[in-house]
Amino acid sequence: MHDTVLFGDGERLMAQDGAAGRDAEFAALVERQSRMMFRVAYSLLRNTHDAEDSVQEALLKLYRSESWLRMENERAFLAKTVWRVALDRAMAAKAFEDVDAMGLATREGSPELLAAGMDERMLLREMIDRLPEDLRRPLVLSAIEEMTSGEVAVILGIPEGTVRTRVMRAKAELKKRFEAMKEVQR
Repeated sequence: MHDTVLFGDGERLMAQDGAAGRDAEFAALVERQSRMMFRVAYSLLRNTHDAEDSVQEALLKLYRSESWLRMENERAFLAKTVWRVALDRAMAAKAFEDVDAMGLATREGSPELLAAGMDERMLLREMIDRLPEDLRRPLVLSAIEEMTSGEVAVILGIPEGTVRTRVMRAKAELKKRFEAMKEVQR
């Protein structure tokens, strides 16, 4: 009878040490980047539970596929991965909704009431939420998450110049809306 030995004792120990080292590396990666990943997912989903689930799903996919071992730009790679998972989750949720894409139909109150009831920071967040998706996403990732236009381009799958243009347009639109709201308050 012929026995085939796949691993000798020394090889088996090295394989176990290698797996333990990879697990420790992955745990360190999660520790370093999970907050950023959550913020990216939350910026799209606007729901803590869904954002947490998206981060966990993205991390599980990365761990199982071992694609995290081949990352060139860790932050951009992880942000793009969680963005895609969150986007899939958002699209699935929208399939079951019968409201407009931004959920504005259910909001009540005039800009005056909003301004009177919120501080400027909350009001700005509300205004950002009301931007069209193609302007809101690059703005949130670059201005709020402080990602470079190159990183945002990778995440959104659009040219870097388009990212800069959309961020500029989003800021101009926010400025216009904020000034119009101030004018109404006078």
